Amino acid sequence: MTNTEQERRDKVKEMVKDARISMLTTMTADGKHVSRPMALQDVEFDGDLWFFTYSDSDLVEQIAVHPEVNVSFSDQKQNNWISIAGRAVRTDNPAKAKELWNPLLKAWFPEGLETPNLTLVKVTGDTAEYWEAAHSSKVLTVLGAAKAAVTGKTPDAGENETVRL
Repeated sequence: MTNTEQERRDKVKEMVKDARISMLTTMTADGKHVSRPMALQDVEFDGDLWFFTYSDSDLVEQIAVHPEVNVSFSDQKQNNWISIAGRAVRTDNPAKAKELWNPLLKAWFPEGLETPNLTLVKVTGDTAEYWEAAHSSKVLTVLGAAKAAVTGKTPDAGENETVRL
């Protein structure tokens, strides 16, 4: 590999910044995986991901039993994908909530920071995997897939990198 570990970490940071909506996957008490869309709140990714939720949500209940989670991102504009494995914890921290608050969140939390049962979930990333498409143009990606279907040759889907956070 030509990239250093720090360069790969920086790449993950940049890709997370560009792909703001994630799928957060938890595990139920009986071992089933559940994924839900979540909006990332912290723009400066440093290995931690922050999400607002309700303290009585299934998400909070699930991470209390199984804190191991996965957060995945898809950046459609760049044809990039990121998967971050880590541990989640509920965090009641009014100062951090105020720091992360965005007025658009009122759609889900109508009383703003005063919404009853409002809490934060912090995911501390352990490892990340990312894929960068070989071509950023969707047209080229679609044409590559069509060509592969005709020729039987796998399209160039880009490189996969793994990094410890």
